[in-house]
Amino acid sequence: MTSLIARFVKNESGATAIEYGLIAALIGVAIIGALRATGTKLNGTFTNVQNQL
Repeated sequence: MTSLIARFVKNESGATAIEYGLIAALIGVAIIGALRATGTKLNGTFTNVQNQL
């Protein structure tokens, strides 16, 4: 029983998967934020072009 608990404590594969998941989520949030900012600027640019025409 003790060796089973020791192996469970040493096993870090689950923690690594969680860390990779958190990194992927943070990258996704950063991409969404960048796209929203770019979209807002593009919308302003196209509105300006439309008004100038």
